[in-house]
Amino acid sequence: MSESKSEDPRDLVVIGGGPGGYSAAIRAAQLKMQVTLVEAEPNLGGVCLNWGCIPTKALLRQAEVLRLLQRADEFGLRVDGEVSYDWDAVIARSRRVAGELATGVAGLMKKNRIRVVHGRGRLTPSRAVEVRPAGGGQPQTLQCRHVLLATGGRPRSLPGIDIDGERVISSREGMALSTRPQSLVIIGAGAIGVEFASFYSAFGTSVALLEAEDQVLPREDPEVAQLLRVALERDGVTVHTGVQVMGVETGPRRKTATVQLRADGGELELKAERVLMAVGITGNTEDLGLEALGLRAVRGALSVDGRYATKLPNVYAIGDLIGPPQLAHAAAAEGIAAVEFMAGRRTRPLDANIPSCTYSHPQVASIGLTEAAAKAQGLKVKVGRFPLAASGRARASGDVERGGLIKLVFGARYGDILGAAIIGPEATELIGEVGLAITLEATWEELAHTVHAHPTLSEGVMEAAAAAFGESINTHGEICSISNNT
Repeated sequence: MSESKSEDPRDLVVIGGGPGGYSAAIRAAQLKMQVTLVEAEPNLGGVCLNWGCIPTKALLRQAEVLRLLQRADEFGLRVDGEVSYDWDAVIARSRRVAGELATGVAGLMKKNRIRVVHGRGRLTPSRAVEVRPAGGGQPQTLQCRHVLLATGGRPRSLPGIDIDGERVISSREGMALSTRPQSLVIIGAGAIGVEFASFYSAFGTSVALLEAEDQVLPREDPEVAQLLRVALERDGVTVHTGVQVMGVETGPRRKTATVQLRADGGELELKAERVLMAVGITGNTEDLGLEALGLRAVRGALSVDGRYATKLPNVYAIGDLIGPPQLAHAAAAEGIAAVEFMAGRRTRPLDANIPSCTYSHPQVASIGLTEAAAKAQGLKVKVGRFPLAASGRARASGDVERGGLIKLVFGARYGDILGAAIIGPEATELIGEVGLAITLEATWEELAHTVHAHPTLSEGVMEAAAAAFGESINTHGEICSISNNT
């Protein structure tokens, strides 16, 4: 088959139109580069916008509204009859939100004069980019000075367990099921697993949440993780931690799947209508022409240097493709940084000050070092806690029954903020202030002495900072601690 060539060489070809790829393309256009973006799917925005971050947050908001309606009497309101829902409409709203934002990204491409080519892109031996149309047809070759690989990732499974899209599903199927399952086993209690547990339990599904580590959200502060576990169990989720999934039995005539577990107490079987795999993400490294050029992925990830450059000249990679943290906002920041390195505008690597957010019920957010991680590094730390039960805003909103907490970790000597862990309403919004404080190298005094509006949830950040050094105004009892490691 013959190939067509693009009219002129581009400064940059980006393969992948998710948050990392389209953010990089826009930044490159701002820097006066001629940019082409290659996307295999019909819609721009990647998994995050179409099948991840955005539609799941729409679903979780709908679950939140349902929970509020079920608590109407607590607010002096009366709902006659049982609160009901239309499952098709619930799913349709989520899909509509995703579609609207995908259209918005396409508009950004036009505004920034970025050429978009739909098809599957791969590197050629001459380090051009060949694009094969998704529906077949004549490939075209794009000549360019730089290539940015931003192909994202996909859900992975456990050895011996196949995601069939029917009984054993991934997050993609989980957010658009035609009927709500009566029972669901979720394998993996990271952010994705916990969010789906929160969503489905709100709508009445019997949910079992499985995790191989000793806590839900294994990367989070153990104190916060335990509070979340209590909240999940209060919502009816059965949580199993420290368990090993041995296998999943399904069959064409089975109406349920059987999950086989091994734990300290022996072996256990769980039956459910569906099994959702949420054990992590692997990078989309296949069919990019990398191996022919001597570039190989290790455990689903490519190796890059501090400039996001691979070992191939002028070929860069970002996002899920290069491994953890595999977050949309990290990919976007990496894409912008990579482009600025290409243009000679950046001289130091991207700051690793990346927040982690879980939009469960209640929300969890963190940034920087946990208390345990700081101690493991031999740091002398002070820890301040502010329970949201002491927050007037949380009480007025009816959000204090779930053990909310703002926890800040500071260096004991200079009072510099090292990290934060938050659980409670709007935790994912509150974490931004702490991230800015870390970036600006703020101290506890600067946080504690910044006047926050009252009544707000953000006052809790101020109070937690003051608590670490014994100056909190609106708390009772001992809520600060010091660890002197030598």
